[in-house]
Amino acid sequence: MHELILRIIEQGGLLGIFVLMALENIFPPIPSEVIMGLGGVAVSRGTMDFWPLMLVGTVGCTAGNYMWYWLGDHWGRTRLEPFVDRWGRWLTMEWEDVEKARGFFQRHGPWVVFVFRFTPVFRTMISLPAGLAHMGVGRFLVFTFAGAFIWNLLLVEGGRRLALWLADSQEVLGWLILGSLGVGLLVYIWRVITWKPRAER
Repeated sequence: MHELILRIIEQGGLLGIFVLMALENIFPPIPSEVIMGLGGVAVSRGTMDFWPLMLVGTVGCTAGNYMWYWLGDHWGRTRLEPFVDRWGRWLTMEWEDVEKARGFFQRHGPWVVFVFRFTPVFRTMISLPAGLAHMGVGRFLVFTFAGAFIWNLLLVEGGRRLALWLADSQEVLGWLILGSLGVGLLVYIWRVITWKPRAER
């Protein structure tokens, strides 16, 4: 099974990595840890090159985040709040979460766009407050790209080294890959099932 997943990643190539990383930052279920970690495994097998993978994965991540920034910048609160209220369960957030992130952004400045790239939940959500605050698009893209690049570097190198370390234990590597995918999916399903608007809690 894990070989099938790896083949899908490898056959999708850099375009597949770009699309998956963009989608990961638009819609939650597929974590970047799995995508770029598997990219690192492909690098260890010689089926992908390290730096093109890094560049394409980071550009995809930046593109996905830019979509949320664009919505915040162009839609504003009037159009965004009803959207988040309607789709909050599937996004596993509500407007109050956006307001909290917006307050944090306003208190600490645009550097939080860079810093939050290393957090599992807020790394995408912070793009909305940045857009709502009309942060300069150039600065947003630079901070997002820089933070995503460092995060992806850790993931790709971690996947590569893990694959080399377990080169003689492919069964263990396979279980780790499947386990990572399973955990990511289960966490998302659990968040969707248990999600309730604060007004109902």
